[in-house]
Amino acid sequence: MPTQYILTEYVDQAMMQAEYDKLEDGTFSGRIPVCKGVIAFGMTLRQCQNELHSTLEDWVLVGLKLGHALPVIGDINFNKEPTRESVDTL
Repeated sequence: MPTQYILTEYVDQAMMQAEYDKLEDGTFSGRIPVCKGVIAFGMTLRQCQNELHSTLEDWVLVGLKLGHALPVIGDINFNKEPTRESVDTL
């Protein structure tokens, strides 16, 4: 069974919500509406997708580090307080 990482799943699900536009000059723009400020540009659609993916990853990591509220995507909610168990339960 392959290992799945929650951050990878979050980014993958967010990327499925990406919207792309072909601009007048033939280049592409992409954005993820639920992730405010995540936008990217590329000469080709593939390049735009790659840039958007990279931008999204950085956006999520900075948001987590700074304690920003991130959108719930799928069933992944990074805004919950972590639960901790007593060492005695181990």
